[in-house]
Amino acid sequence: MLTMHTILVTGGAGYIGSHTALLLHQQGHQIIILDSLVYNQSFDFPWAICIKGDVGDRHLLETIFTQYPITAVMHFAAFIEVGRSVTNPDLCYHNNVVNTLTLLNAMRDHGVSTLIFSSSCAVYGEPQRLPLTEDHSHNPLSPYGDSKHMAECIMHRYADAYGLRFVALRYFNAAGALPEHNLGERHEPETHIMPLLLRAAMHKKVFTIFGTNHATPDGTCIRDYVHVLDIADAHIKAYAYLQAGNQSTAFNLGTGHGFSVREVIGAVQEVTGLSLPIACAGRRAGDPAILVADATKAREVLEWQPRHSELHAMVRSAYQFALLQQEKPVSGIREVKQKQV
Repeated sequence: MLTMHTILVTGGAGYIGSHTALLLHQQGHQIIILDSLVYNQSFDFPWAICIKGDVGDRHLLETIFTQYPITAVMHFAAFIEVGRSVTNPDLCYHNNVVNTLTLLNAMRDHGVSTLIFSSSCAVYGEPQRLPLTEDHSHNPLSPYGDSKHMAECIMHRYADAYGLRFVALRYFNAAGALPEHNLGERHEPETHIMPLLLRAAMHKKVFTIFGTNHATPDGTCIRDYVHVLDIADAHIKAYAYLQAGNQSTAFNLGTGHGFSVREVIGAVQEVTGLSLPIACAGRRAGDPAILVADATKAREVLEWQPRHSELHAMVRSAYQFALLQQEKPVSGIREVKQKQV
């Protein structure tokens, strides 16, 4: 049984962060969310204190760590668009690496040594073997992948020098929603395949497949999709792992089975009963043909199981959430005053 703590969740108004924050709240923890709301999402849930601000704002971090008895940080705040990272690497590196360094220094100054980091399978680059294991070489194909790899490297150095204790969770492709809690993907602009497919189907717009000549059975990219609730559960288990005194490490989060873009399209059409006009375009920069996880380590060490990650079930929950979002909710943000330093 975990002792109840005050946990800072950076990017906690985002997709995976909000689902993880809910699970933490359900365990009785006090949740402090720091989020810049860069994707124009709203957050009006009473079970967390949500502070609108940038994780790179050192003065604001000083205020938060002084005002609240933070015992651990779950760090989700990052720019996640691979394509944008290629065209604007400066923004990606600053937000995902420099701001992470600012957060780590604030944690160190306030004696907070426990961190769960939102990493990515993008650290691996083009697979040399499949499924991908945690000891695979790291050769990222994009600045986004670079940024996650760099952040992990910094955490290892901080662990050696300053006693940081961390777990890096390398997600494959998050999907699904918790419509019963009004939680799901709310990015503007949206970049993830399931909400984009659902929007296209619901609004009778063309969906574009990027790359139809990959070395896969149907020519489209294959990805390993994991329900966001399963990913959130892994964060809870990773926190318990660190609380038990275990060493810093990284874990893959995936099912070990991939679906092509065309297979996901088929699942969306089956679940919704809607037709979906398709267009085809060239490959995107930094897009490997196949990314499938070997999550044996997470299963054995964390005793984690992806219990909600059947493809049609993920599509169904995302569709139910999309239907709920026909009326946009009102944002409710609780602010804190910055300390004068």
